[in-house]
Amino acid sequence: MAAVSSGRVRVPCALLLLLLLLVLGVAAAVDPNHEQVLWSPAPAPSPMNPIDCGSACAARCSVSSRPNLCKRACGTCCARCHCVPPGTYGNHHVCPCYAAITTRGGRPKCP
Repeated sequence: MAAVSSGRVRVPCALLLLLLLLVLGVAAAVDPNHEQVLWSPAPAPSPMNPIDCGSACAARCSVSSRPNLCKRACGTCCARCHCVPPGTYGNHHVCPCYAAITTRGGRPKCP
């Protein structure tokens, strides 16, 4: 009888352990402090309006204090989005994809 009663004790303990692991897994998956990063693919390049990223980024970064860094970041964003906002600063509304790209830290990547 001792073997049967100890078996009954082990089953609820195992179930409690599995339930605890399940609750912890769900709690970790639904973290209220975790910000969800939305990802959207870059639009397909238009064969009718190809963009010259080199000259567009050169114009965008012409007054930058760190032109090499600016051109590198701008080139990456241009390659993904196939557009560069006009001017040397701002105008992100013209190219929403360009404005949406962020660094791992959540800061805007594109100049």
